[in-house]
Amino acid sequence: MKEFNSIRELVTQAEAHHCPISRIVIDNQMNYLKKTEDELHLQMDEHLQVMWEAYQNGYQEMKSPSGLSGGMAKKYHQSTVSGKLLSPLTKEAITIALSISEYNACMGRIVAAPTAGSCGILPAVLFSVSNTFQLERKKTLDALFHSAGVCMVIAKNASISGAEGGCQAECGSAAAAAASAAVELMGGTPEMSAHACALALKFVMGLVCDPVAGLVEVPCVKRNASGAVNALTAAELALSGIESAIPVDEVIEAMKNVGTMMPCALKETAQGGLAATKTARKISERVHGR
Repeated sequence: MKEFNSIRELVTQAEAHHCPISRIVIDNQMNYLKKTEDELHLQMDEHLQVMWEAYQNGYQEMKSPSGLSGGMAKKYHQSTVSGKLLSPLTKEAITIALSISEYNACMGRIVAAPTAGSCGILPAVLFSVSNTFQLERKKTLDALFHSAGVCMVIAKNASISGAEGGCQAECGSAAAAAASAAVELMGGTPEMSAHACALALKFVMGLVCDPVAGLVEVPCVKRNASGAVNALTAAELALSGIESAIPVDEVIEAMKNVGTMMPCALKETAQGGLAATKTARKISERVHGR
């Protein structure tokens, strides 16, 4: 498989072939895996189905083993009937992000997209956009291929790991991939997708990974909700013609450098940030019995 070295490379290839970024990624995978496009779509459709089932299951009344997660998605969704919340698309995205993230905390089956800790962001964006605008399933599947290509570049040139780069590398990467893919879903150009990717990463530059009690629940679940909104915001800005002043690949490089400079206490060790607060320590004692 020929690796994608940059987002710019993806954009350039897409523009040269007058096609969306997803087409470049699919052709790449067909060549590497020696599979037909139908076979690839079938495999990706299985991932999409797992995402949907995680959303549906996570919406049910359940609690994680720690007791820190469960019920937020349903509580939030029920409040939407008051009519006091924002746009229908945003509220659906938040509900889905919370559902899948809580289902993950309850040991449910999810798709790491690109990680378990950020698993709610990408499906929240893709499902909410596809449902709102009644897009055909194939377009959603293509958007998954698009997001996979973006994550491949970020993983190669920076990191998608909270332990290595902080939450900016985890929820940030998920939001960046989701924003970029959402632009393609809405008929935006590859260049617009690149700007959406850059904007989403810029919005969370420096975000630390500070899981309370070392569990992927607090503040991770709610960060998935904010990550989905981050992605939608970046996509809308890009679709309106607003561009990132810093090119996307330089933003990815900057994220890597920030992650390198970040102390270990702020990278998934549960030694700093919110995890070091008095309340978090009490939670840790209750959960772990010490």
